[in-house]
Amino acid sequence: MADFLDAKVKEIEGRLRELRPLLDEYHRLEAAAAALGGVEARPVRGRTRGASSTAARNGASAARRGRPRGSRGDNTRAAQAVELVRTRPGITIPELAEHMGIKPNYLYRILPQLEEEGRVRRDDKGWLPA
Repeated sequence: MADFLDAKVKEIEGRLRELRPLLDEYHRLEAAAAALGGVEARPVRGRTRGASSTAARNGASAARRGRPRGSRGDNTRAAQAVELVRTRPGITIPELAEHMGIKPNYLYRILPQLEEEGRVRRDDKGWLPA
C-alpha cells in the first residue's frame, strides 16, 4: 500500500511541475487583459497621399483636438497616484506602479510634476502627501 501511495504522490508532483508554467502564463495573461481593459482602440492613420511635410501630415493648420497639454482631469492616473500617496505615505514608485497595474516609467515622469504643483513631496525613495 505504501508503494502505491508513494507512486501517486510522485505522479501528482510531476503533474504539478508540468502545470506550473501554464499557471504562470495564465496569471500574466490575466494581468495583461486587466491592464488593457480600459484602453480604447484607435485607428492607425497613415501618411495621406500628397502630404510631403510633417506639418501637413499632422494637420498643423487645424486646431489641436482633445484636451490641452498639461491639464489633467479628475479621473486620471495622476489623480489616482496622488490618492495612493495620500492613503499610503512613503509609497515608492515601483509600489505605486504595481498597485495601479502600470509600468513605473509614467510615474517617474509624472510624480516630479505633481511635486512641482505641490500635490506630493518626495521623502528619500518614497512619496508623501504635500
